Amino acid sequence: MTFDPSLPYRLHPKVALRPERFGALAYSYATRRLSLLKDVDLVTVVRALGDAPSAGDALAAVPAAKRPAVERALARLVETGFVQPR
Repeated sequence: MTFDPSLPYRLHPKVALRPERFGALAYSYATRRLSLLKDVDLVTVVRALGDAPSAGDALAAVPAAKRPAVERALARLVETGFVQPR
């Protein structure tokens, strides 16, 4: 699946986020995979996805200089199934 910021996304229902100093740990109960979210802005975006009209709207809170990196990380979370389209 490819990431399209104009679409709405959400954290997969079988994924839990645990806050950490560096960002968060994401654990998938479906696949038993663990992912480190090493950026606080990425964690903020992932948490906001369920309420935002689109991923682009959730990304708007991220500083412009950092947005491309956060978007790439979000795309990777979509590819690995931690985040899914609504």
